[in-house]
Amino acid sequence: MSLYSAGVEYGIHCLAFLVDELGDSREASVRDLAELQGVPQEYLAKVFTKLAKAGLVAATEGVRGGFRLARPADEISVLDIVSAIDGRKMIFECRDVRDRCALFDGSPPTWAQEGTCSIHAVMLTAQKRMEEALAQQTILDIARRVGRKAPPEFSTQVADWMNDRRAGKAADAGQGDIPLVDVSQ
Repeated sequence: MSLYSAGVEYGIHCLAFLVDELGDSREASVRDLAELQGVPQEYLAKVFTKLAKAGLVAATEGVRGGFRLARPADEISVLDIVSAIDGRKMIFECRDVRDRCALFDGSPPTWAQEGTCSIHAVMLTAQKRMEEALAQQTILDIARRVGRKAPPEFSTQVADWMNDRRAGKAADAGQGDIPLVDVSQ
């Protein structure tokens, strides 16, 4: 079982698509981002509600509306996204097993209960280091990593795909303003 939900993965991928490796922002609808990545649109809409509530994305108005990053990409950490979507999750829950040792016959000695459990202390250190690592990585870092890995035309293809989708929506919205001509005569 994974620690973080699929929503965290979807959210990170989506925010990485809202910026290019230069840090330039893009706008996209949840529907387009879901289609681009092959993920469930309804679930992604819930993820974006959480991202917006956390101030990581902002809705854009109009027919071609969608979402954009609410802050510069180099100011949005992976930890920000994880916290917005899944909240604070501990990687370990201490069950105080040390208190139940059969040798204590139901009455653990003081020395066994003093301070933080040694195993819990290790897990708390791991939690802290994991969160520090997530806080050090930004959406811009991820976008740049993808930019180095992908062929140069990939970024252009993504931008063109998103722009075509946005242009199509604007054209579809304007169709109601065009008078229909009866060509059957």
